[in-house]
Amino acid sequence: MASLAPSVGLSRPVRTLVRLWFAAPLWRRILLGLVLGAFAGVVLGAQAQDLKWIGDLFVRLIRMLVTPLVFVTVAAGVASMSDPARLGSVGLKTVLLYFGLMLLGAAIGLGIGGLIQPGVGISLSGVVPASVAGGQDIGAALMDIVPVNPIAAMAEGDILAVIFFALLVGGALLTTGEEGRPLRGVLESAAAVLLRVVQFVMELAPFGVFALIAWVMGTSGPSAFVSVFRLACCVLLGAAIQTLVVHGAVLRLIARVPVLPFYRDIADAIVVAFSTSSSAATLPVAMRVAQRNLGVSPAIASTVLPLGVTLSMDGTALYVALLATFSAQVFGVALGPADYLAIMAVTALVALGTAPVPSASLFLLAAVLSVIGLGPEQTALIVGFILPFDRPLDMIRTVPNCTSDLSVAVTVARMEGELNLTTYKERPFE
Repeated sequence: MASLAPSVGLSRPVRTLVRLWFAAPLWRRILLGLVLGAFAGVVLGAQAQDLKWIGDLFVRLIRMLVTPLVFVTVAAGVASMSDPARLGSVGLKTVLLYFGLMLLGAAIGLGIGGLIQPGVGISLSGVVPASVAGGQDIGAALMDIVPVNPIAAMAEGDILAVIFFALLVGGALLTTGEEGRPLRGVLESAAAVLLRVVQFVMELAPFGVFALIAWVMGTSGPSAFVSVFRLACCVLLGAAIQTLVVHGAVLRLIARVPVLPFYRDIADAIVVAFSTSSSAATLPVAMRVAQRNLGVSPAIASTVLPLGVTLSMDGTALYVALLATFSAQVFGVALGPADYLAIMAVTALVALGTAPVPSASLFLLAAVLSVIGLGPEQTALIVGFILPFDRPLDMIRTVPNCTSDLSVAVTVARMEGELNLTTYKERPFE
């Protein structure tokens, strides 16, 4: 990306700084933006709110690419599979891995909540209840996957509907043969162009991350964790276990690849996930990282990763299960083995329908808490207590969502013979 560095008309010291900036790997520049943003937020305090528009602009640029990138990459990826049966094989492995990882995430959340007991001694007196969205009927949720108007679904950013339509288009191209070759070429070309646009946009990531972290630290600050310190520690511990232990085990035991290159080469995606708190906003970066750094073939990356935006919510499952034990402790509800199993199952199912946007998981609590006998009024109190502090917690739990997507992409690619091990093991060229 050094060719992007402007040099005409700049003084020699500035040109030197520009060259040094672009010579540094992107993940280091993003990490520098994160550290400086945290420092700026502490120094500026509430005035850091004035920087938020820079971060919002970066997120808007990323989200601008999500829908078109999902459509063209899913359609092109399906169309590029030589055998139609492989689509079913890839899809089944992807869904099973995602759901299994969410069950493990929920189990970890329950285990940590039971051991550390973050809800013991918490008083909700003075907490203003927050309105809680009602659960969507499962029939209506399934019906919404089929778009009445695919163009409208793309305009509204309805990712599941876009994926469904893209799968149909890709499947049709896969079985059409020579007549579909021109459109297949157009989609492959569009996917390559959009991924290059992602590369351009990512050059702004250090500044976007700087502004978002400064805003969070300036408006919430480290003191935001004081009232929920034990809960925050539980979220952090659970996210670390899920990200490093569980996903590392998937890579080592199922994919049978070394773990260190994976964590070394996904820094860009992790920092964007952390700073934006959005799986959808991270998707374009994850697509680029999977293909460029991890050696995942475009066919697998374009099928597995978009599905992960809506189906892979490890951090959400962990967090909601943890909040269920937290709520039970706050209201003095004793949980038995059957309750834990019910919470784990319902949490994993509910997490499948979580919108890939910040704080969405809080408003799915009603379905999970109803399993242990807590009603809407009690759920509203829990949400009202957590909501002011949720942004930093949301940043933490989005990271395992991201690493889940990428670890499953690597695993499925390895199982399907679509992983370039040389690219995976090598340090990516910056």
